[in-house]
Amino acid sequence: MQKIILRILFFFFVIKREASGNSVITIFLVILTCMKTKEEHINYWLNQAEDDWEAVYTLFNGKKYLQSLFFAHLVIEKISKALWIKSNESNIPPKTHNLNLLLSQTPLKINDEQSEFLLGLNRFQLEGRYPEYITKMKEICNKDFTYHLIANTKEIKLWLQENLQ
Repeated sequence: MQKIILRILFFFFVIKREASGNSVITIFLVILTCMKTKEEHINYWLNQAEDDWEAVYTLFNGKKYLQSLFFAHLVIEKISKALWIKSNESNIPPKTHNLNLLLSQTPLKINDEQSEFLLGLNRFQLEGRYPEYITKMKEICNKDFTYHLIANTKEIKLWLQENLQ
C-alpha cells in the first residue's frame, strides 16, 4: 500500500514539476520524510545529537574550542527539536537555531538561569560562522572557558533528555 501511495504522489509531483520547475528529488525526499513516524523523527534528532556530542569532546581535545562550542549548541538544538516534535502535531520542527524559541514551543518550563545559558549558547551557533566574529570569539574561548561551558551544556543536555522520557 505504501509503495502505491508513493507512486501516486511521485506522479503527482512530476506533473506539478513540469508546471513549476521544482526539483522532483527534493519533493520526493519531503514525501519520504513525511512518511516517517513521530518516533523515527525524534530518534533521528537524538542520534544526530549524540554524534555531535562526540564531536564536542573530539574538538575540545584537539584544542578547537570555538568549534567545540559550535557543536555543543548543535547538540542542544537537536535535542530541543526532538522535544519540539514530541510536543507538537508536526514531525518537522521549525527551521531555527534559536534554542529559547524552540523550547518555548514545548510544554517544558525553563527557568531564568537556563534561559540565559541558552541565549549565551546561541552565540556560538551564529557568531561561530562569520569571519568578523571568529577572531574575537577565539580569544574568549580558551580551555577553561570552554570546559565550563561544556559542563553546563552537559547538565542542560541531560535535563532535556530526561524530559523526553
